[in-house]
Amino acid sequence: MAEMQKKITYSPEGEQREVKGSDLFVRALENQGVTCIFYIPGEETIDLFHSLSNSTIKVVPTHTEWAPALMAANWGRLTGRTGVCITTCGPGALNVPNGAEYARLNGMPVLLIAGQKAIKNRPQAGFQRSATVEVMKPVTKHAIQITSAEMIPPTVSEAFRITQEGKKGPVYIELPEDIAAEKCEKEVALIAPHKRELPIANDAALDRAAALITAAERPLLMFGAAASRAAASCPGLIAVMEQFVNRTGIPFFTTQMGKGAVSEDSHLYMGTAALSEGDCVHIAVDKADLITTIGHDTTEKPPFIMRPEGPNVIHLDVTPAPVEQVYFTQLEVIGDIGPALEALADRLEGKLPNARALLPLREKILSRMSNDADEERWPVTPQRLVHDVRKVMTENGIVALDNGLYKLSFARNYPTYLPNTLLLDNELATMGAGLPSAIVVAMLNPGRRVMAVCGDNGFHMTSQELETARRLKLNLVVLIVEDGGYGMIRHKQAARGFPDFGNTVDNPDFVKLAEAYGVKGTRVEALDDLVPALEAAFEGGGVHVVVVPIDYAENK
Repeated sequence: MAEMQKKITYSPEGEQREVKGSDLFVRALENQGVTCIFYIPGEETIDLFHSLSNSTIKVVPTHTEWAPALMAANWGRLTGRTGVCITTCGPGALNVPNGAEYARLNGMPVLLIAGQKAIKNRPQAGFQRSATVEVMKPVTKHAIQITSAEMIPPTVSEAFRITQEGKKGPVYIELPEDIAAEKCEKEVALIAPHKRELPIANDAALDRAAALITAAERPLLMFGAAASRAAASCPGLIAVMEQFVNRTGIPFFTTQMGKGAVSEDSHLYMGTAALSEGDCVHIAVDKADLITTIGHDTTEKPPFIMRPEGPNVIHLDVTPAPVEQVYFTQLEVIGDIGPALEALADRLEGKLPNARALLPLREKILSRMSNDADEERWPVTPQRLVHDVRKVMTENGIVALDNGLYKLSFARNYPTYLPNTLLLDNELATMGAGLPSAIVVAMLNPGRRVMAVCGDNGFHMTSQELETARRLKLNLVVLIVEDGGYGMIRHKQAARGFPDFGNTVDNPDFVKLAEAYGVKGTRVEALDDLVPALEAAFEGGGVHVVVVPIDYAENK
């Protein structure tokens, strides 16, 4: 037991002294390996921040009260380790649920910490006292209030365990201000970090899967969101997924969030499903008689629609799939993705006479995807925008998308060669996440090109974080695609034969706004200037906003 617990140290002289609950909380975070916290300060977290001032943990203040949750969630997404954020009680905590649901649906491990008014007395009556634990329960894996200092080590340890178990996600801890200030009168032991062991797929399920794939006349593979997520914490999985494709010879496509799980320069890549049906890749999907989905998360917008007449589906992932109206699998192979793929490849290699049956459709699919990539119209079209962004991004460069109509073109047409190099949200699809996501990307990848792509309205929602990026001295290009309205909703209205109504807004001068935040800004005035402007922004370093008008009139 001595090796499993770490006791709080008291004084350099070895004399026991009292420590506060907030000291214990910070040391419990340190014990879990936390190195960075995103936060908005508040009156109820003063003790907690005083304790953090004596810690090695880096703290990053933000401007919007939901940005810390978005940033911490992306820290978890990109590292596989649990991200951490702190906010205050009442209005602060009530701005967190959007970020919490973003993390829950997207499978991002994050610990959300909030202050609360005192619980042992009510010196401020009901002022700012909200039932935030109850609010957070539906949008987290677990939500709890700490009611004594002695509860802190086991509560924090359990919170980190839950964020990592099964489908990763958020946990909410509320620390009342009187518990944070409470003195610990006895020695309190910290608890060692929980070691996560993934299940291994059983041989019977692997044998059944191999038999179904061998018998298939037109097999197809699909890589989903959970495959990309797993690659973040297990880089060796990237090679395993590529080897599985090459050893079986079966063509593959991806979901939006599965892009890059296997490099799209593979001769077996068939495209990405930007839509649920009727997209370029569905030329092959609609002819497949068996689709093996690898790491598919059904909270992602469906990449294809299952119907009683087919295709049959094998679900391979570390977690089972729920039965959905559009996704009801015939077989599940549940276990750690890497070992499962290696074992399945051993059973299939050299035994699949029909592996490449759908491959002749590849040229037709890819030619449709590349249509209009060189279009000369101005303002720029989404297809040309994607083409030009790809020109300036290195192979390992990372693009973080906000949510807007342009996202479909990036999903379909942006060649992606590594997991998590085109970051998008196809599960909650919350606006405003693009810039906070890109800030975390740039923090974690200082040597790589990083770009945020935001619609004008998505950018408005978290534009204040430009100052955060500048303060952190990041190298980051923020590309704002401007159409003066809510382009996605305008497009949906048109598709249903409705008039354009309620979508038009006025924008400020984004270049002047950028300069007011102390960063550089450029407005692109002609098509031929887009690539040079983006290249100059990267070469110049620092934070640089580039604004380009976009025309969705003929969006495809």
